Amino acid sequence: MKYLPLAFLALSLFACQNKNDQNTTEKEQEQMDIWTIEQSKDWSTKTGWLRGSNFNPSTAINQLEMWQAETFDEETIDRELGWAEDIGMNCMRVYLHHVAWEVDQEGFKERINRYLEIATKHGIKTIFVFFDDCWNPTYQAGKQPDPKPGVHNSGWVRDPGDLLHKDEKLIVELEKYVKDILTTFKDDERIILWDLYNEPGNSGYGNKSMPLLEKVFEWAWEVRPSQPLSSGIWNASLTDLNKFQLDHSDVITYHNYLDPENHQQTIDSLKLRNRPLVCTEYMARRNNSFFQNIMPILKRENVGAINWGLVDGKSNTKYAWDEPIPDGAEPELWFHEIFRSDGTPYQQAEVDTIKSLTGAN
Repeated sequence: MKYLPLAFLALSLFACQNKNDQNTTEKEQEQMDIWTIEQSKDWSTKTGWLRGSNFNPSTAINQLEMWQAETFDEETIDRELGWAEDIGMNCMRVYLHHVAWEVDQEGFKERINRYLEIATKHGIKTIFVFFDDCWNPTYQAGKQPDPKPGVHNSGWVRDPGDLLHKDEKLIVELEKYVKDILTTFKDDERIILWDLYNEPGNSGYGNKSMPLLEKVFEWAWEVRPSQPLSSGIWNASLTDLNKFQLDHSDVITYHNYLDPENHQQTIDSLKLRNRPLVCTEYMARRNNSFFQNIMPILKRENVGAINWGLVDGKSNTKYAWDEPIPDGAEPELWFHEIFRSDGTPYQQAEVDTIKSLTGAN
């Protein structure tokens, strides 16, 4: 994975929009249906400080194993969201997948609703993610692969991945999928934000991801849900994608797995956009991105704090991106995750920090 320091991106791209950028005409605003700055700030005031994790139950290796009927694990979801509630978390970021919808449209939506019921019981709102350019390029419905010992996210799958460039008809199905989910849940207060595309341009796609990024915003604007729309920037070298994401998101989301100095610079740059900020991925211990040194910054700056990983499980994200341990031995330092599979904290000091910041008893 390649996460370049976002703070080193030119401020002219990140924040110093010219007057025309800051004051789009009413006609342009209507065509794009982006929230005004006032709307975004009203949302932030109502929402308060978001803090939570990217969530995949420990029994699921990927999005499909989470959402398919045969492996949808309500018991584990309930138990693990209970652990999140206990440390004061109020938001989870959860990935969907179009194949789960394609094979069972109504059942998929029923399971989304059931997940939301469980999350709400624990006082947790949800950010749902549609598309994703990370990890394995191909996928299929049915039984998902077993984890590869010691390999980070060995079974995670892109959506739509390489198939988009091989099947001309897929784009039609993707439009139906996005609009169906958004229409069904467009006024659902249990959903706090729609993350339309995770890390566009990853896996070497670069600007090949731009057409789908543009399309998913267009589809979402046609539905115009009551919740904000966003796509998070993550790599400073992807200037065209970054500009589109920043210019078209209702609230600004971003990923940063680096040290406090870099993270603060990123926040300072993005704040000049004058929209609320949510960090939808952070906390990689090897990279000097810890709860103890990053989460206090995010709270102080009123930036949403969504770390990667809640419970150690089949995704294997306690191992670093590029440092596999083939025999599956315990890494000396966990990369992600807060809890072991039995609910005990990986580091009690981290949980104590989180609870002190969230006000959990």
